[in-house]
Amino acid sequence: MNATTAFATAVLLSFAGTAAIAQEAAPKTAAAKPAKVAAAKTAAASSRDELRSQAKGMALAQETAEAVSANQLAIAQRVHTGKADCEFSQSVSVDPMPNQPGHFKVGYKSASYTMVPEETTTGAVRLQDKRAGVMWLQIANKSMLMNSKIGQRMVDSCVHAEQRSNVATAQGLLR
Repeated sequence: MNATTAFATAVLLSFAGTAAIAQEAAPKTAAAKPAKVAAAKTAAASSRDELRSQAKGMALAQETAEAVSANQLAIAQRVHTGKADCEFSQSVSVDPMPNQPGHFKVGYKSASYTMVPEETTTGAVRLQDKRAGVMWLQIANKSMLMNSKIGQRMVDSCVHAEQRSNVATAQGLLR
């Protein structure tokens, strides 16, 4: 065996030894990586769950702590409750919530919103669900439900029985 062949054989044996060492280490590393990844995913999921739980708790605390002022209670006395017939054969229900003075449950289609009165400069009655971004606006002759986040009416021309009588009275005075 000449020197070149001996050198090539030594290099090949060296590579073979390195490859064998790498193969022995590879299963340990491959097994360790999924375990580390799984642990990281579990930690991320649990921290996400904790954050969601904290957010729900804060939202509940905010709802519970949302005290209704004396002015809001006065406005609540002017809210027309019951079913309001709206345009396109739609309807909205406005019902006071038992055991929660000044709070109203407003239902439209399959959605339900918990609203409280807000003061206005115009004298209109405004109920608002700040979390959902929905507002019920009541004026003398009609009411409407609005999505205040996107500034769009959800349903318009809603009329309670009291508003119908207001319109009839106003029309009688104009004749």
